[in-house]
Amino acid sequence: MTIKPTNLVAPVWLARIATVMLLAGIGVSVARAADPELVVGPNACAECHKKEATIWQRTHHFTTFRDLPNNKDADAIAEKMGVKRLKSESLCLNCHFTTQAPDKVIAGISCESCHSGAKDWVKVHSGFSGKKEGQETKAEIAERWEKSEAAGMIRPTNYYALAKNCLTCHVVPNEKLVNVGGHAAGSSFELVSWSQGEIRHNVWFNKGASNPEASQARKRMLFVVGRVVELEAALIGVSKATAKDTYALKMATRADVARKAVAALANVLPNAPELKAIADVGQGAGLKLNNEAELVAAAGKVSELGQKFSKGYDGSGFAAVDQYIPGADKYKGQVSN
Repeated sequence: MTIKPTNLVAPVWLARIATVMLLAGIGVSVARAADPELVVGPNACAECHKKEATIWQRTHHFTTFRDLPNNKDADAIAEKMGVKRLKSESLCLNCHFTTQAPDKVIAGISCESCHSGAKDWVKVHSGFSGKKEGQETKAEIAERWEKSEAAGMIRPTNYYALAKNCLTCHVVPNEKLVNVGGHAAGSSFELVSWSQGEIRHNVWFNKGASNPEASQARKRMLFVVGRVVELEAALIGVSKATAKDTYALKMATRADVARKAVAALANVLPNAPELKAIADVGQGAGLKLNNEAELVAAAGKVSELGQKFSKGYDGSGFAAVDQYIPGADKYKGQVSN
C-alpha cells in the first residue's frame, strides 16, 4: 500500500484538546509524571539555564499553571470525572503540573516534566567534574553525562526516551477519561514540529546568542523515532479499551495510522532493518477490545526495537525522509531568540 507523505503524521482530528496539554489517566503506569520526591523545582535549573527559563515562561507549558484552573472545558471534564480541584487531583497533576513533595504544585509543565526529577542527577549534571566550565577533558564530560543519565536524567540525545516522555501525555491511555469525561484521546503530536516551535531552547552551547533549530540529521531522527514511539503509545492506548465507544475508535485509528506510517518509513529506509521489524510487529497486533496482554507485549517489542534503532543511527543517511519532515511553517508556536 502506498502511503502519502501526509499520512506520516497523526490525523487532524487528534488536535482536539481540552486546553494546552492533556490530562493523564489515574493509575496508568505509562503516564510519566516526575516523582515529587525527586523534584527540585525549575528555580534550581534556572540558576544556570537563565535563557532557557525565560523561553519556558513564554510557552503553554508554563502558562498551564495559571490557565488550566480557569479553563471552562477543563472544568467540565473535571466535573464529569469527580475532580474537585485541578491542582490537587492526580488525574490532572500527572501531565499538567509539576508537583514537589509533600503534595505541593509548584509549576506547570516544567524542566523536570521533560528531563525527569533532578534530585539524583542535578549536582552531577552541573558539577563539571569538580572543575570550572570548559576545563573538563572529553573523557570527564562523557563520564559526567553517563552518570547523569544513569541517575535518571533524560537528555535530548536520547531520542527514544525524549519522544516517549512526550507521548505519555500526548496520548491518553484512560478509557473513562475519554468516554465519560469527554476528554480528547490525544493531540496531533509530531516530534519535529512540536519540539522546534515555542518550546525550542537550543541556547546553551550558543551562550544565548541564538536559538537555532535542530540540524537536518537530528530532525530526521526526531521524525522517525517519533513515529515509532507513536505506535508504541497507541498500542498501549488500545490495550486499555474495553468498550465499543469513542476511546476505542480513536485509539485504534491512531494505532493503525502509526503502523502504516512506520511501514512507509521502513520502505524508504531499507538500510534500517529495525523499522521493518517494528512495522511487522505493529501489523501483527490485534487492534480489538480486551486484548491487553497481546497489545502490551507488542508495544514492548516496538520499544525494544525502537531503542535499538534510536541508539544505532545518527540520521546522516536518512535523506529519504526529508520530504516528509514538517517545515518551519508547521512548527508549533512562536520561537524565542
